[in-house]
Amino acid sequence: MQIAIDGLVVALASWRTAAILLARSPDETARQEAGAVLARVPEELRLKPEQGEPTRWIADPTRLLRMCDAAVRRLAALPARTPSLRLLADQTAEVLSGISHALNGLALLVDDPVRPVFFRSRGSRRLRIPDWLPPLVNAGRAFVVIGAAELFWVVTAWPGGANAFTFAAIIVILFAPRADQAYASGIGFIIGSVLIVVIVATLLFAALPNVETFATFSLIIGLVLVPVGTVFALQWQPAIFTGMITVFLPLLAPTNPMSYDPQQYYNAALAIVPGVGAAVLSFRLIPPLSPAYRTRRLLALTLRDLRRLATGRIPRTPDDWEGRMYGRLAALPDAAQPLQRSEMLAAMSVGTEIIQLRRIGRRMNLGSELDAALEPLRRGDIALVIAHLDRLDVALADRPGPAALHARGSILALSEVLTQHAAYFEAGEPG
Repeated sequence: MQIAIDGLVVALASWRTAAILLARSPDETARQEAGAVLARVPEELRLKPEQGEPTRWIADPTRLLRMCDAAVRRLAALPARTPSLRLLADQTAEVLSGISHALNGLALLVDDPVRPVFFRSRGSRRLRIPDWLPPLVNAGRAFVVIGAAELFWVVTAWPGGANAFTFAAIIVILFAPRADQAYASGIGFIIGSVLIVVIVATLLFAALPNVETFATFSLIIGLVLVPVGTVFALQWQPAIFTGMITVFLPLLAPTNPMSYDPQQYYNAALAIVPGVGAAVLSFRLIPPLSPAYRTRRLLALTLRDLRRLATGRIPRTPDDWEGRMYGRLAALPDAAQPLQRSEMLAAMSVGTEIIQLRRIGRRMNLGSELDAALEPLRRGDIALVIAHLDRLDVALADRPGPAALHARGSILALSEVLTQHAAYFEAGEPG
């Protein structure tokens, strides 16, 4: 399933590169080259807006997958005389290849037996941390809250300290990944906890003391759990009903025989609610990083890695680079601006093209020329990078063969993307 999601990201990045190329090409050239490429794409895959309903993709993903795979092979075999046509065909093939991965995952979800003819492995899955700072902040907050709760428990010898400590740890760990939504979710959890304290008290001291059979006992607690679970499944105020469900059984503490000790109950209730409250308060005292700051850090880290990649200090495979970028794209907050997402995709495309260009360059003995062309990227001198790439393109124009044409296509993609997002790639050295 992760490969299916990654495929959609690849399709988006490749579509974006193709769109930039077409937008910056002369109108007549763009029409001719787009027509040559579209001639190798089945009519059924050329969706119009009114035909884009999801049902046709869900109905038979295997057939669409095979159509994508066949189109990829036709595009790879497309004879091209210009770098722009070669680049357009390659990027369109990447779009369809990414969609093919997504369709493979879709076939799994709808239980459609799929045996892909063309399936490009993206290597083994590795754990990648997009940015270490947010988890370190969360870890520091958890250490402070859990340590304070445990210290208070030990110093006061509070009988309910274990419950307070447990729920403080649960909430500070459970809601931390929600970042800027953690405090609001915690408030909802507290509200649910207080509501369930009242409900359980009513059950324990008004309804259950008169119950003699297990069936009646089950019916009574079902009158609480079934409605709460139903509303929770509908995802209406999920934080509140998560609190209600989580706290219900620890408060009820069903035993055989049942205990109806008010002092024991209120001691447990007064332990759980303050423990949750302490964890929620920690999200105010040690707040998570803001969405804007996290977005700027992810873009800065990406630019730093891209500059290292350009200078050859961190040699990477395409799978390694793309996997890192998938993680950062997924970690972008919902509040990130479209331009910032576009810059992240642009950096992903530039890194992929650099890796491909270096691979071709080694076969054609262009290592030193390519290093000289990419070295100014470390300083953010995009104009000089493009000038060097133009000279390298002129030198490759005299070389026959498909390798030279693919290299010129990569150079064209680099030049177009670097030009469009020059402001981002020219930014100062990330901290």
